[in-house]
Amino acid sequence: MHGAFQEATLAPVPFWFLRHGETDWNAQGISQGNVDIPLNATGIAQARGAAEKLRTRGIATIVASPLSRARVTAEFVGEALGLPVAFDADLREVAFGVQEGQSMSGWFADWISGAFTPQGAETFAALRQRAVAAVDRATALPPVVLVVSHGALFRSLRAAMGIVPNMRTQNAVPIFCEPPRPGETAWTLHPVV
Repeated sequence: MHGAFQEATLAPVPFWFLRHGETDWNAQGISQGNVDIPLNATGIAQARGAAEKLRTRGIATIVASPLSRARVTAEFVGEALGLPVAFDADLREVAFGVQEGQSMSGWFADWISGAFTPQGAETFAALRQRAVAAVDRATALPPVVLVVSHGALFRSLRAAMGIVPNMRTQNAVPIFCEPPRPGETAWTLHPVV
C-alpha cells in the first residue's frame, strides 16, 4: 500500500502527552473541534496541577496545539518548568464539521471506526496521519518532549500506538507514552494522576 492508504505509525520515541484542561463544552459533553473554547476555572486549576506533576520529569521541549485551551495549558507548564512553548498547527483538534457545538453521543464511535464522517469534518484516518506527523516532528526535538493537545487527536495517536482508540483522555492528566518493548507491538501509557 502507498500514500494515504498506509496507516501512519509513530517513531519509537518516548514522550509525554497532556490533554488541555477542562472547558465549559467539555463539562457539557459538547464537541469542540476547531471552535476555540477557552479553559474554564476548573481547567485553569487542572493546568496548574499538571504543571506541578510535570516539574521533575526531565522535560526539555514543549510543543502544543495553537488553540487557546491547549496553548494556555502548555503555557502554565512552560512557566513552571522555565521553558518556552512551541506551536504546531497540526496538533490542533480535529475539525468536526457540522458536529462542532453538538453532542458527542450517537456518531462519535462511527467516526472513529471510519463508518461515518460528519459533513465538513476530517476523517479519523486523516487525523491519524496529521497527528503522527506532528508528534514525530516534536519527538525529533531535544528530549524529553511534552506534547499538549486534544482528546480526539490523542484517540488517533492511540490507534497509531496499537491500543484501543476510543477511550476518553482525562483533562490535564499527564501521560508518559512508552514505545513497544522488543517483541511487543503496542505502546504503554503511564498516566500520572
